[in-house]
Amino acid sequence: MSAPFRFPRFFVTSPAPCPYLPGKTERKVFTELSGQHAGDLNDALGRIGFRRSQAVAYRPSCIDCAACVSVRVVTGEFQPNSTQRRMMKRHADLEVTACKPWATEEQYALLRRYLKRRHPDGGMVGMDESDFSDMIEQSPVKTYVVEYREPGEGGRPGRLVGACLTDQQADGLSMIYSFFEPDEPARSGLGTYIILDHIIRAGRAGLPYVYLGYWVENSRRMAYKARFRPLERLGPHGWQIFDPDQRELPLSR
Repeated sequence: MSAPFRFPRFFVTSPAPCPYLPGKTERKVFTELSGQHAGDLNDALGRIGFRRSQAVAYRPSCIDCAACVSVRVVTGEFQPNSTQRRMMKRHADLEVTACKPWATEEQYALLRRYLKRRHPDGGMVGMDESDFSDMIEQSPVKTYVVEYREPGEGGRPGRLVGACLTDQQADGLSMIYSFFEPDEPARSGLGTYIILDHIIRAGRAGLPYVYLGYWVENSRRMAYKARFRPLERLGPHGWQIFDPDQRELPLSR
């Protein structure tokens, strides 16, 4: 007999400085993901704007700000633009493998290079190997580390140039965190390519969405998410398609 479903208990964090908008504070509501129904709960919460971090699902719950908006790409209607097509061609030689969520030294070294170059003042800079292992391995849901490698030789795997911690939900892929080689001209645009690859793979699997997390209109760090269209955002009336370049309210799908 399966264990009965238990409604989750939610908690709220203390206010902390916002990592996206200067002068703002952030607050989050969160709940634990545990037990045999953890996957179902994560799916349900994902559809209302929650994100997973290890065995916790969370979403912003700020008192005086609603800038963080959950966004997802509609895979069945996605058409890459000319720049995105160039990215797909540039990195078409990469070998992509969905691995079990097991942290490796190679992944951690790549993360360190990425953080040092792209987010030197971010909250993850102090992450040690144990923290990294927890981020990758502590998942109560269906999770993969999608690795992007250059072609190997002599039966040996090629160099790791990108990775993404990804959850497979009932209605799509949720990109928890991606990182990649930051300073190689021949591999520029890797972050874009990783998202494109997820959109294509989700579409082939019959999954209608790729969840990109939160988009903040005035945050340069979040601007890249607006390049993947059609994009839906979660608002008071549910998920609606919108154009990030326009300020009027989105039209219902």
